[in-house]
Amino acid sequence: MKLITPALLLAAGVICTPAYAEQVVPNFTRGTITATTETSTKIIETIRQVEYTTGTSYTVTGTNINIPGTPAPGTSYSIMDQGAPFQFSETTLGPGVAKETWIDRTTEQKSTTNSISVFTQ
Repeated sequence: MKLITPALLLAAGVICTPAYAEQVVPNFTRGTITATTETSTKIIETIRQVEYTTGTSYTVTGTNINIPGTPAPGTSYSIMDQGAPFQFSETTLGPGVAKETWIDRTTEQKSTTNSISVFTQ
């Protein structure tokens, strides 16, 4: 006959012991959570726009100027009322770069959001 050692009896008692669950009840009545979020955004933009013309344009404008029905380079223009103020502009634009636009801008935005949550039981 074999002898049962006390360690073996203890192990058998632990393995065979029933486990019981207890209800967990929080022990707080109220609380708050606060949070702060800070964001920062920086946008750097570079815009380069070049407009080209492929033909030729001719423009004549003015006040107190006699402009014939079909203006063209080399046309003679005359003042209508001698001695009165006048204005005259004649522009010839050939093929090539007509206009360039360069824009460099930086936009920075910073924001802070504060939030609070209140809970009770």
